[in-house]
Amino acid sequence: MATSLLVLIYIAFISLGLPDALLGAGWPVMQPELGVPYGFAGLVSMTISGGTILSAVFSSRVLKKHGTGRVTAFSVTLTAMALFSFAATPSFWWLLVAAVPLGLGGGAVDSGLNAYVAEHYESRHMSWLHSSWGVGALTGPLALSAMLAQGTTWRKGYLAIAIFQVALVLALIAAVPLWDKVRARIRADRPPADVPHQPLFFPLKIRGVKLALAAFFFYCGIESTMGLWGGSFLFKTKGLGAASVATWVSLFYASITVGRFLTGFVTYRVPNKVLIRWGGMVILAGVVLMLVPFALPFTLTGFLLVGFGCAPLFPCMLHETPNRFGAGHSQAVMGFQMAVAYMGATFLPPLFGFIASATTLALLPVFLAGYIVLLILSSELLRKKLGHS
Repeated sequence: MATSLLVLIYIAFISLGLPDALLGAGWPVMQPELGVPYGFAGLVSMTISGGTILSAVFSSRVLKKHGTGRVTAFSVTLTAMALFSFAATPSFWWLLVAAVPLGLGGGAVDSGLNAYVAEHYESRHMSWLHSSWGVGALTGPLALSAMLAQGTTWRKGYLAIAIFQVALVLALIAAVPLWDKVRARIRADRPPADVPHQPLFFPLKIRGVKLALAAFFFYCGIESTMGLWGGSFLFKTKGLGAASVATWVSLFYASITVGRFLTGFVTYRVPNKVLIRWGGMVILAGVVLMLVPFALPFTLTGFLLVGFGCAPLFPCMLHETPNRFGAGHSQAVMGFQMAVAYMGATFLPPLFGFIASATTLALLPVFLAGYIVLLILSSELLRKKLGHS
């Protein structure tokens, strides 16, 4: 029963990743049709992020009242409706309206499933969960690219993924009794902690939470800044061709996905806290290779090392949440962690873009080095504060 539910959770996370990279992949053909400036893609992206942050902050209360299964089914319904709206949008402004439910649905699914897996499953499942997200994030643009190559429109790409979401909604609705049965069995084996009702922002008062939030903020800043500007860095400062740049950006995400799949096996022998430390060191090594004036192969090796270093960090930090702050507070803290993670992904890449436009893209490794140093410092101070060796 628990295994069947876990498979469904994996599929839900694949569906969560499917639309995440579609906007970036499809915008070159969407923009001329919609007749708006090229930079307006940022408005859509920030609207989605805003909805995600909002739903993540309030997710704990909604999940506690309605349960993870029902909230996940409703949230995927929201994302499906949003994707249908994207496919049928008559104008850019309708696209902006449709971005709101896309963000709200995605944030609730992300927070709810992460909290559920962190509390009820082993660390390897969290790594494989986020590997599943990577599969979706890679598959979405590839599917859209294949459709465009066959002469179909970007709208049919969004439509195909919306139909997949509808199929998932039907499966999630049918599985609601399964969630309830698994929940009842878990409660019979391990009664839930008696946690009194707390104010919305009470997680910020829990010992060590602010340091954990800082680590999530800078982690997502690293991944998103690399994903958005890494290709431009290779193109502008290293002279790599446009086709090769696209390949290496894909390889960066592939290295995260493959790394998370492998991390799931490593967790059999290596605890989360060690993998978090190792991941930070690998990212730092990769950034150094990108920074030093060596030949191009060293830069590309650093590019991949940053991806492999990212692989264990996010899932292992998420899985540590109940260990760090207690199972009773886990869901509430998880919502704030996801919200702050999305803030890092939303604001740090544009910050670098603004500064790079006034200076040079060659500063990318310098910014990444600053982010990873702050992440490592936050993680180590958190371990010391909580008394974790």
